[in-house]
Amino acid sequence: MDKFSRIPRGSARIWTFISTFLIFLLIIGGAFTLYYVEGGKKISTKDIENVEKIIGLNFTQKERKMMLDNLKRNLSSYKGLRKIDIQNHVPPALQFNPIVPGMNFEKEQKPIIFSADPDIQVPENFEDLAFFPVTALSQLIKTRKITSTKLTELYLERLKKYGPRLECIITLTEELALKQAKRADEEIAAGQYRGPLHGIPWGAKDLLATKGVKTTWGAMPYKDQYLEENSTVIKRLEEAGAVLLAKLTMGALAMGDVWFGGKTRNPWNLEQGSSGSSAGSAAATAAGLVGFSTGTETLGSIVSPSTRCGVTGLRPTFGRVSRYGAMALSWSMDKIGPICRSVEDCAIVFSAIYGPDGKDLTVVDLPFNWDPSLKLKNIRIGYLKKAFERNHRNKENDQAVLEVFRSLGTELIPFDLPDFPVNTIRFILNTEAAAAFDELTRSGKDDLLVRLGKGA
Repeated sequence: MDKFSRIPRGSARIWTFISTFLIFLLIIGGAFTLYYVEGGKKISTKDIENVEKIIGLNFTQKERKMMLDNLKRNLSSYKGLRKIDIQNHVPPALQFNPIVPGMNFEKEQKPIIFSADPDIQVPENFEDLAFFPVTALSQLIKTRKITSTKLTELYLERLKKYGPRLECIITLTEELALKQAKRADEEIAAGQYRGPLHGIPWGAKDLLATKGVKTTWGAMPYKDQYLEENSTVIKRLEEAGAVLLAKLTMGALAMGDVWFGGKTRNPWNLEQGSSGSSAGSAAATAAGLVGFSTGTETLGSIVSPSTRCGVTGLRPTFGRVSRYGAMALSWSMDKIGPICRSVEDCAIVFSAIYGPDGKDLTVVDLPFNWDPSLKLKNIRIGYLKKAFERNHRNKENDQAVLEVFRSLGTELIPFDLPDFPVNTIRFILNTEAAAAFDELTRSGKDDLLVRLGKGA
């Protein structure tokens, strides 16, 4: 098994999380936890110290105090899970398949044709190109109205100018970018056009292994780390002819927007963080520092910064994009997707990175069909009724989205989720993250992380 291989994940059903949870309890001492859950006993730092002997870890008194609040909150989660009646004959999931039984999907890959405006022209102010969508940039490059090299130089200048203020760059890959751009121009001039990403400059979230370039995971203990093999996403985008400008910031170990060099900023409000953990990807895309970027999501890490920074993020269904060569935070939740300036841009990038690679066995072999001319009339779209009715700061925007769908002739179907204690299983993320970074914890180098404290 190679160094980037991942453990195959369990079933999408809830029982996966519950069975994993039970195994976890056995590891840390199920009887101990049951004693406190059922007996209503209070957890103290002394109890944590006693458990340390069982699991072979040593914490300071300060660290134990920081753990108390979360441990107490977990007790209510354990109680909620124990209320779920799982019959003895129900087996744990031994294979993860994101396809829900009974659902049918297209099996045929149809030709993908993206939107193209043959009359598009280079703007009078060349720098305006920095905010053009990929659909427009690709057409300009394909027709040789601009070169990849000129576009790459524009983005590099903007990265150098605005990147430090946004704190969104970890490593600028200028030499590599100019080399890739030159090759793209030569290939296109020779009639060897690879597709809509050929010659398009982009930025990678700094958890994708990139040969010859640091992959820091946004964390001080790994700030000088080199992983001498390309991740599948890096490899596929290179094969598509895309030009790698930079490794962009991420919240340390894929949490938040604070990394070892600072706090990534929202381009629309520099007093505000960009959210995370795909912090630099969202900020750089919004600020016109890259043509597009990649992000990853375990629990909101594409959706949240995209919302904060006003860009379009696609959090794919689990099992669509290989995570080979990407830092693991949670094997049963991690996903990789594009962060762009339009929906169709996301489709273009996704079409280049999706599908099996033989290295991440969770990836399903299903086609991705895209038709920009598809009419939405009579298409059924479901939406969470309670979520859209709730009063919150984005409610006006949410309602406007529904009105747009109605105007396009779609059939909107409100629905509510089953009454199930979903939040009680969120601690599986913490459990898997603890396992993923067990060596870091045991080495004591977790003390080097910039963001330390309760909730970190």
